Formats: sequence, C-alpha cells, structure tokens
Amino acid sequence: MSAADSIELPPWAVVSDKRRAHIARVTALLTAWAEAMGLAAAEREAWRDAGRWHDALRDATEPELRALAGESDMPAPLLHGPAAASRLAREGEARADVLDAIRWHTTGRAIWARTGRALYMADFLEPGRRFDAERRAELAARVPREFDAAFRGVVQHRIEWTMREGRALHEETARLWNAVR
Repeated sequence: MSAADSIELPPWAVVSDKRRAHIARVTALLTAWAEAMGLAAAEREAWRDAGRWHDALRDATEPELRALAGESDMPAPLLHGPAAASRLAREGEARADVLDAIRWHTTGRAIWARTGRALYMADFLEPGRRFDAERRAELAARVPREFDAAFRGVVQHRIEWTMREGRALHEETARLWNAVR
C-alpha cells in the first residue's frame, strides 16, 4: 500500500489519484517537520489534519465549491480551501488554526497561527512538485530549525513565481508579504 492509498480523507472528499498523492506528500512533510521540531501532540495533530484536509475538495466542481464556500466573486481556483474549511466546520471541526490554515492555504494569511504557515510551506515545498526543486528542497530542510526565516523565503518565492507566471497577486498574499518582510 502506498502512502497515498493510506491517507485518510473525509468521505465527502473529491480528489483524483494525483491529488491524493500530493495530499500524502504534504502530510508526510508536515509530520516530519513536527517531529523534528518536537511539537506537542495537539499541534502535531493539527498540522497532520490540515495537511490531510487542505485539498479534500480540490477536484469538486465550481458550483459545488461556490455553494460550500459561500463565495461568489472569488476566482474558482481559490475556492477549494474555503469550501473544505466550511464543510469541516459544519461537521464539527472547531480548531480555528486548522480551519484558517485550510481556508487560506492557497493565498496565505497575514494573521495566521503556525499551523497555517506550516501548511502554506508544505503545500508549496512538497517534493512532488518539479519546478525549482533545488531551491525548494533547501527551504524545506530549513523549516525545522529556522521556521520563520524559511516561511519568509517561501512567501517571497511564491510571490516571485506568481509574478513570473503573469498572475494577479491576491490582496491577502500582499498583506502576508507586508507582515513578514
């Protein structure tokens, strides 16, 4: 059984096999960092759950995502986080750090707990992504010993990538950058 096959997702998750493998890599990275940092059990569990659930609705349809997220003007590729967080909250998930991490993992959030920052980094740095592998691996290795500096590096790298791709910078991402630089 592969790591992707063993990752436990909610029964309502809508993910492809490729997405499930990504979720498994993100969760494994978060787990490794949490262990290396010697985090308390509750925080380790929050990181693991944020990793498992962050893309649980990544492959759902846009109408499904909009209905769950309650968002009408947000671009479709950004809806899966808010939709998953809303669904989890409806089902009783009460950890604000986990819900905020999932809700904002694509854009970032200026006022995040460490769980959100960890998920934001793991989602970007997971080793299955092929671009700029050397720089991303160096940042991933720094996380357990230089968490805040690594986070700043990831935010900068993600903004540079967004600009190079000619994509618009989400206003929350700009607030995040202003908060960490």
